[in-house]
Amino acid sequence: MATTSLRHADTDGEQTWGRVLICGGTDWPKLGRKDRGGKAAGGEDEDEAPPDLLEPHILRSLSNVKIASIHTSCASCHCIALDIHGTAYMFGRNAPQTPLGVPQEVVSEQKPRKLTAPELGAGKGTRFVHAACGRYHSLLVDSEGDIWSAGANNVGQCGHETCSNIPGFRKIESPEAGGVKQRVIKAAAGITFSVILTENGRVFTFGSGEKGQLGNGRTGEHIVTGNKTAFDIEVDPIPVKGLNDKVITDIACGQQHAVAIDEKNVVYVWGYNGYCRLGLGNQQDVLVPKAVPQFAGPNESGTGKYIAAGPSSTIVVDQLQAFWMAGKWKNSGEGSSGSPYSSFRPIQDLMGIKVLHASSGGVTHFALATEEEGVMTVAWGQGASNGELGLGPEEPKSTSKPTRHMPLSGIDVLSVAAGQNTTYILARPSASFSDLPRHPYEVEAPELCMVCEVDKGDDDPALECDKCDHPYHLGCLNPPLDAVPEGEWFCPACDAQGVPVADTDAVTKGVSKKRKGGGGTDEGASKRKK
Repeated sequence: MATTSLRHADTDGEQTWGRVLICGGTDWPKLGRKDRGGKAAGGEDEDEAPPDLLEPHILRSLSNVKIASIHTSCASCHCIALDIHGTAYMFGRNAPQTPLGVPQEVVSEQKPRKLTAPELGAGKGTRFVHAACGRYHSLLVDSEGDIWSAGANNVGQCGHETCSNIPGFRKIESPEAGGVKQRVIKAAAGITFSVILTENGRVFTFGSGEKGQLGNGRTGEHIVTGNKTAFDIEVDPIPVKGLNDKVITDIACGQQHAVAIDEKNVVYVWGYNGYCRLGLGNQQDVLVPKAVPQFAGPNESGTGKYIAAGPSSTIVVDQLQAFWMAGKWKNSGEGSSGSPYSSFRPIQDLMGIKVLHASSGGVTHFALATEEEGVMTVAWGQGASNGELGLGPEEPKSTSKPTRHMPLSGIDVLSVAAGQNTTYILARPSASFSDLPRHPYEVEAPELCMVCEVDKGDDDPALECDKCDHPYHLGCLNPPLDAVPEGEWFCPACDAQGVPVADTDAVTKGVSKKRKGGGGTDEGASKRKK
């Protein structure tokens, strides 16, 4: 599911924003594959594979960018972050279908691809407002209601005539209803299909109808050459049946199923129903959206408030902010393949807390809940081999029991976007936030002040940029500073939005410093000590 910020605007009217944290796998070509050996992207030999980050790290390349939302999915090894100006920053696995719209195997998280809507041909001032990531394709929604796609298109999941892939972002023909163009506001993506939501609450789909995920009442199964079975393919957005008289307010996708919620907070499901992931009490695929009885009223408190989807599960947070789950969400015991939740059931360890937000990755699950002093992050998931739960280097990589996320204690988390093997967290900057490690741990930076190139000793240690670590004496800045600033500080070069981190191969563990003392020793206000 594409994951957006919980709060759309602060009390002063400014759009809510945060900084990006990342944990889990960063070896993009190998993530989720049995054979993870061989030369790593950007490495000179087999020993230089990018690290698994076992706790949340500040993503240095975006540490000076005000991010409004982060988007990935349970099937994705790539990510799209949108800033408050509507610029997209994209990184992750990009081969062979180029879901990030550039001809390279990997787009490094240390050098995200930066893209604006006018670069694609949209009008001046057009911004990206939403995004979605499938396994091998991506969708971008702009402020004019248009939608752009790139990546795998073998079954039309990019909304264009079938071909192996769409190598660069291309605008999709806008859906119509009654001969009127519909403005798209949200998107979601599975493996072989896509779902879009329009401003007036209509839902459209395109791609493969194999498991009924298009919601048009049929799969179109038929025999083709070689006695092989094929299914309907829709390359243009088609309306989802049964929702025409509903005003849908949100959508979500698993790998092969979809979920929607309407203005009356009724939850609808359709598509593949293996492991009872639709929560309807059986495993029969659903070709036209069905209302989930548990969240269809008549009491408003029993209807839905928030929806999310994992690979083989569905999540609903109800009006009382209770967390419900259906399908297979772990590897053993209740909720596993042998005993899936056939209908929506509460997770016992989450009873008694008020859930604000949920996200499911390849094997992970996250929930944000209210507590007296802010937001509590809860995480769980079996088989999280890349550290994508981010519970810490001394903690187990996976757990079937919902666990308070201690590294995020005291962090004002806005949202979590859980990917296949990597997790992205959007959080407000604060003193606690600044104590987290950065990724990469170290970058190549000069020892001497960038202006005067003089070591003035402990009496006047240099202030280090929170992004590039380049040092500056307070008095050498223009204008000069009288004291070390509170919170984040970025040097003049990094103060511009979206400047990529300096080229570096340094990924060895180090110390993140706020002030650099004489001779390069760590003194003063250290941001984090390992």
